[in-house]
Amino acid sequence: MAAGGGIDPIHQFQIHPIVALKPFGIDLSFTNTSLWMVIVLAVVSAIMIYGSSQRAVVPGRLQSLAEMIYEFVAQTLTGVMGREGMKFFPFVFSLFMFVLASNMLGMLPGSFTVTSQIIVTAAFAILVMAVVLIYGITKHGTHFFGLFVPSGVPGWLLPFVMLIEVVSFLSRPVSLSLRLFGNMLAGHIALKVFGGFVVALIAAGGAATVLAPLPLLLAVALTALEFLVAFLQAYVFAILTCVYLNDALHPGH
Repeated sequence: MAAGGGIDPIHQFQIHPIVALKPFGIDLSFTNTSLWMVIVLAVVSAIMIYGSSQRAVVPGRLQSLAEMIYEFVAQTLTGVMGREGMKFFPFVFSLFMFVLASNMLGMLPGSFTVTSQIIVTAAFAILVMAVVLIYGITKHGTHFFGLFVPSGVPGWLLPFVMLIEVVSFLSRPVSLSLRLFGNMLAGHIALKVFGGFVVALIAAGGAATVLAPLPLLLAVALTALEFLVAFLQAYVFAILTCVYLNDALHPGH
């Protein structure tokens, strides 16, 4: 809620310190974002550790969930990079699970959506591109830069194509971070707005109350859509990570 009592859809994204820590003037406070990151990590760890520790012949629900997620990520990764790409499985799996759990837990009333913060999604995107660069250069040396030199391009056109390839490569972390951030931000704002319409119409009383079910139905439908978007955005983030890592494995065009 806004300070004046109105509906403020941006208020849900504000970061608040829980434990103020400012050693040597550096703000290292434990915030609501930090808290929900810890919660996400705890939930993911509990699901995977407990689910994988059972090893029953007839798996229970949690074991089935853990196995399904493992197979899903493994198939996504090998589908893009082949069996050689399994060396990146821990990295891709960790990113997928963190983003998915953050998105899903962010749908709970009163929770905080970690992936609605651009600094978080940007950090993940920069991490992905750093892994691509470090692995690509370490594995292939200068041959990795062949990624920016497509084969079969006439010599006079090559400088322009190389410039386009470099700009395209540098824009990857921007698009990767903005896509996830933008979708989660917009979806939660829309939910807040429709929820605000319901409250405002009921509070108005009279004939306005009759119209309240309309935005309520839209809010319910949008909530179902947001759960789908929460999964799809985690999947898109993971598969784009696989595509970019594939360039580190096979830098040639």
